[in-house]
Formats: sequence, structure tokens, C-alpha cells
Amino acid sequence: MTSPARASAEDPTAADPTADALAKAPADTPTGAPPRGLSPAIAWLLSVACGLAVANVYYSQPLLDLIARDYGIAPATIGLVGTLTQTGYALGLLLLVPLGDHVNRRTLITSQLGLSVLALLAVALAPSAPLLLLAMAAVGVLAVVAQVVVAYSAQLAAPGDQGRVVGTVTSGIVVGILLARTVAGTIGDLAGWRAVYVVSAVATTAMALAVAAAVPSERHRAAERIGYPRLVGSVFTLFAQERVLRVRAVLALLAFTSVTVLLTPMVLPLAAPPFNLSHTQIGLFGLAGAAGALGAGYAGRQADRGRAERTAGIGLLAMLVGWLPAALLPHSVWWLVLAMVVIDYGLQSVHVANQHLLYQVRPEAQSRLTAGYMLLYSAGCGAGAILSTVVYDHGGWTAVCLLGAATSLTALGYWWTAARR
Repeated sequence: MTSPARASAEDPTAADPTADALAKAPADTPTGAPPRGLSPAIAWLLSVACGLAVANVYYSQPLLDLIARDYGIAPATIGLVGTLTQTGYALGLLLLVPLGDHVNRRTLITSQLGLSVLALLAVALAPSAPLLLLAMAAVGVLAVVAQVVVAYSAQLAAPGDQGRVVGTVTSGIVVGILLARTVAGTIGDLAGWRAVYVVSAVATTAMALAVAAAVPSERHRAAERIGYPRLVGSVFTLFAQERVLRVRAVLALLAFTSVTVLLTPMVLPLAAPPFNLSHTQIGLFGLAGAAGALGAGYAGRQADRGRAERTAGIGLLAMLVGWLPAALLPHSVWWLVLAMVVIDYGLQSVHVANQHLLYQVRPEAQSRLTAGYMLLYSAGCGAGAILSTVVYDHGGWTAVCLLGAATSLTALGYWWTAARR
């Protein structure tokens, strides 16, 4: 006899009696979401909201030297700014994102955006280093609103259009990550590092008002009220119950490890001879990666046609192939530009296909599925950052490319094994 957990893992449409333990409102009832789909204009609005939210986590990267000089922080300690921001983001994934399955999501989104404005202003006005670090951690916690938005957009999407909507909204996240360095470096050079966070606070305020005015609100969900500790704990319960979540989360871990291996140490060879590029010039490389975000829309449309698994495989193959031009960086920076386009295109394809498949499994638990999936995504980003800098220190850029290619190959092999099963 097949167990319920195994049945739901192998067939996303199979009934799962454990769903009652998590929420009483099934996906096919009209009480969970508005009956109509999401227009392209609203989808793009949510995409911009995601990009603004996630960019807040990465603005500090090209500004660390300016921040250190302002507060008199030692170079060995200034890295705490990024560490605490990323740690806050991981905590937010676990502690805030699951609330999307429990409360009105539009209210949750606008509330988080409003609190993000206060956190950003606290960063800009921080009078001391300890208060700065505390405010940076708060920025990271609240930036997870992007993941609440993705889950809600999937809920609002009409049947057969979910892939396109998720692809559109997800593209904003990756573009936000890639352009954060460019925006922060440019504003920082013109008006100082504090101005970056003031500008972001103003933009986030406008976005909160736009979301409140334009995005439809869910109708009342007649779901059983779940205690908060049980709600958070159910994120790990879903890992045990859903094979789809386990497979997609591992693929996210490997894929984002690979792309972080590329992005983290690339400043080192670009800033050194013979290139000698400035921080602002290096930030412009984010524009190349942003071009790869076009893969999100294509991947979404393919997923809507039932080709999500194949799309993920093609994306993983593209990420592996992209490491070949990356290894040619010593000959020309244009090889790195090509590598960033190809690798990010592949990453977008994998990420959107993964999310599409996840949201077919347990629609009433979309926020918690997102939280679990993104926890391993964050782990991959952290692992890639640490491994790539250590490898670069010992073996240079060629060793970094070998590490990235090995990670991509592992991801492709894992996908192939899981798909055959």
C-alpha cells in the first residue's frame, strides 16, 4: 500500500489527508483567493516590488569601504554588515514567510513594506556601528516580503497561467539582486552611502502605496487557526511529507551555490591588473546578468505547457556550459559578460520551473513551501560565498571556475537521477 506522503510526492494532484493537520481550506475552494487571474500590469508591479525588497539585502556590498570609513570599523569586522543582513533574511524566511498561509497576504505584504521603510531609514540615520548592524539585520528580516509576494502571485494567477505569473514576478527578484550593486555604487559615489538607503526608503514607500491600491485582497479564508509555533514547525513537516519539496530545494541549493561562486569573487580579478576596473564599473556587470532574467518569462510559459521538468534540465545544462566562457576571463572581460548571461538564464529557468512544480503540490501551504525552498536557497548562497573566496585564495580564477562547473555538474546529475525516479 502506498503511503499518503509518498503518493503526494509522486503525484502532486493526489489527495493528502495530512493537509487537514496544516490547514482546513483546500485549494479548490473559492475562499482562499480571488476568482480571477492576475493581469500583466499587476504582475509587473509585484515584480518591481520583489526587486526593490531583495535589493535592500545587497546594497551594502559595494559600500562596505565607505561604511567602514564612516564608523571607523576595521576591514576585518565590516563583513558583519553583510553577514547580519543575510542572517536576518534567513530568519525572516522561517519566521515571517509562513504567515502568508495564516493571515491576509496583501495586508502582510503592505505591513512588511511599511516596516522596511522604517528599517531603511534607521540604517541611513544610524549614529553608531552597533545600531547600524541592528538596523541591517532588520532590513534582512523584512526583505523576505519578496517571497510572500511570489507565493501570493501564484495564488492569484488563473489556472494555466501560473507559470507566466511566477516567471514575471521572480524575474524581479534576480534583477534586483544583480542591479543592487550598480545602483548602490552609483548613488554612493554621487551622494554617499546613506543616500542609497534614503532613496530605497522613498521607493519602498511608493511601492507599499501602489500595492495597497492596485493588488487585489484575498477574501476571508475559512481555515483552521494554527498556533504560530506549529505554523513554523510545519515548514519542516512539509520537507518530510513532500518529495517534490526535497528535490526542488536541493536543486536550489546547488544552483544558487554555483551562481554565487561566480558572483562573489569576480571583483578580485576585475579590480586587479590588467583590468583595474573601479567598483562602479564592476557593478555594471550586473546589467549582463539581468539580461539573463529573460529566461524567467520563457521558463514560466514552458511550465504552463507541462514542460517544467524539461525546462529545469535545460537550465542546469546552460549553467554548466556557462562556466566555459567564464574560465576565459583572463583573455577578455567580454567572456565573463557572456558567462553571466548564460548562467543567469539557466538559473532563472531552474528557479521558475522549481517554483511552478512546488505550487502544484499543496496550494494551501504555498507560503510554507516557499519558506522551506528558500531556506536551502539561502544556504546555497552562503556556501558559494565562503567556498569561492577560499578557493580563489588558493587557486585563483581557474580554480573558482572548476568549483562552479563541478557544482553545476552535480546539480545536473542530481536532476537527472530525480527525474528518472
